Amino acid sequence: MALPEHQTTALCHSTPEDVFVRGKSLCQELIGKLSFTEMLFFQILGRLPDPAQAALVDACLVTLLEHGLTPSAIVARLAYTSAPEAMQGAVSAGLAGVGSLFVGTMEGCAALLGRILAAGSSAALGARAEAQAAEARRIAAEHRAAQRALPGFGHPTHKPDDPRAQRLIELAREYGVASAHVQAVLALSSAIDEVYGKHITLNATGAIAAVLGDCGVPQQILRGFALIARCAGLVGHIHEEQQRPALRALWEAGERAVPYQAASGAGLRSATEPTRG
Repeated sequence: MALPEHQTTALCHSTPEDVFVRGKSLCQELIGKLSFTEMLFFQILGRLPDPAQAALVDACLVTLLEHGLTPSAIVARLAYTSAPEAMQGAVSAGLAGVGSLFVGTMEGCAALLGRILAAGSSAALGARAEAQAAEARRIAAEHRAAQRALPGFGHPTHKPDDPRAQRLIELAREYGVASAHVQAVLALSSAIDEVYGKHITLNATGAIAAVLGDCGVPQQILRGFALIARCAGLVGHIHEEQQRPALRALWEAGERAVPYQAASGAGLRSATEPTRG
């Protein structure tokens, strides 16, 4: 595809005297004036969040920052111990694990919420709510029939409810941010319980998909917010690895959990075993 004759960027440029981000002076209007959360919102979306949105985005970033020795943290620790001269390599290795099954699942949940919100969008209020409830049940039924994981739902530890999700929904209501996306995720949660015949946890990433959606963050950039938060968490894991190395324990735990067992059947033969033919 041919590029426009004069390709431009609206993000940033610099002069000998200053740096300008989206038209604002970094030195005079941003440094010391905006928090990091406000700045990332402004730089990514091109507008300043209102105080309630800033507080909710900040709460979501805090929620995503740390969750123990999960795959991304383990990978970062192992990569750092293998190449301690390149912290950036370890962090990037950990960030590569932020995907559709771990941490980044808010993206998939947001897509489902988009389906619900689109249902009956042109109908009157009562009919719209009915259409959206029907769409939520349809989504639950589709996932159950296909035996697919529901992004934003389920957790191996936090049962029957995820306290992080509960707190985020509570905060969204307190700040007056909770709106269509929060309503949609709660409708989806009810539909899932109904279709599956049991309660399935709304987890933190499901709540974050709804809260950030009501803050105006588009679905296609949601995983980026997870990456920003997890980057800080991984730096913490690497610093702990510097002070209290865990590589050997992780390595030995892996060997104990997955012991060697010689494969059976054709294709593997002892070096001393005579060939036949």
